[in-house]
Amino acid sequence: THLRQSGIGTLIHYPVPPHLQGSYGDMGYRQGDFPITEAMHCEVLSLPMGPHLSEREVKQVAEAVRVYVEKNQ
Repeated sequence: THLRQSGIGTLIHYPVPPHLQGSYGDMGYRQGDFPITEAMHCEVLSLPMGPHLSEREVKQVAEAVRVYVEKNQ
C-alpha cells in the first residue's frame, strides 16, 4: 500500500512456488514440503528495476522503501 501510494508499482511475479506448479505435479510434492520456499512466495515482491528507469525514478523507489522501513522498524 505504501509503495502504491508513493506512485510505485509492484508485483508478485511468482505467487506459486515451483514445486507446487503443474509442471512438477508428477514429482509428488505437496504444500509444506519446502516451507522456506513457500514463505518466500508469500513475502517477496518485485520492485521496478532495469536500464529503462531514470536516475530520478531509481531514487524515488529507494526513498519510498527507506521511508517504509524506517516507519516500520
